[in-house]
Amino acid sequence: MIRKIVHIDESKCDGCGQCIPSCAEGAIALVNGKARLSGDALCDGLGACLGECPQGAITVVERDADAFDEAVVAAHLARQGRAPAADHAAKAPAPPAASPARPRPLLSVVPSGDPAPQGGGCPGSRARTLPPRGRPVAAAASRGPATPASGESRLTHWPVQLHLVPVGAPWLDGADLLVAADCVPFACARFHDDLLAGHALVVGCPKLDDNRFYAEKLGQMLARSDVRSVTVARMEVPCCGGISMAARQAIAASGKAIPLRDVVVGVDGALHG
Repeated sequence: MIRKIVHIDESKCDGCGQCIPSCAEGAIALVNGKARLSGDALCDGLGACLGECPQGAITVVERDADAFDEAVVAAHLARQGRAPAADHAAKAPAPPAASPARPRPLLSVVPSGDPAPQGGGCPGSRARTLPPRGRPVAAAASRGPATPASGESRLTHWPVQLHLVPVGAPWLDGADLLVAADCVPFACARFHDDLLAGHALVVGCPKLDDNRFYAEKLGQMLARSDVRSVTVARMEVPCCGGISMAARQAIAASGKAIPLRDVVVGVDGALHG
């Protein structure tokens, strides 16, 4: 069957092994100093290992491959003395619907940096900056610039979904950009104070959306705007690693030397990195 599956470019792989623990199925092993796929049936094709390779040797391709098989994975993990991941069932392909749904059109990046016309679109997607929250104007005049109190929103613009943010959004110029996975604000109780403060923001889900689209659009944003730095905030679960890889690919495509920082958020809300 033709399906998505991980591909490892051995010419780029330096044998660091960082990708191995990110694969919950144990599908990757080091062989003669190179990372290799142990078997097609072990790989679910979601690309949880994408964000772990510092050399960019791992991609997801479509090719003829055996179907992902949870039973084969369970036996493989048992031989390694490992328990199957709890989310295997959630990651298994869903059975086809009785009545095929209307196909979703493919997303494409609009080359223009201008916001889309609002005549027939959603007015809630209109690009705009937001005033800073903090002390009243009279108090600010005597005590300096407004500073949001703890617990207040640090969001400075709208929209924030990567699909909706214009490529040439004015708030990107001179900004430190935070690229956050969708689940991060829910897990991190102090998201606004600890991560968002002082940053422009885009959010997306690397598991449910197309990471190639993310990498392409982020690359166009970075190429067109004077972004000073990029911080990626992702969850600790393996399937969230793709958003880090998309950011790395975007920086490379922009042709700029933009500093990149990775922050991993635990499901308990703890910050790492």
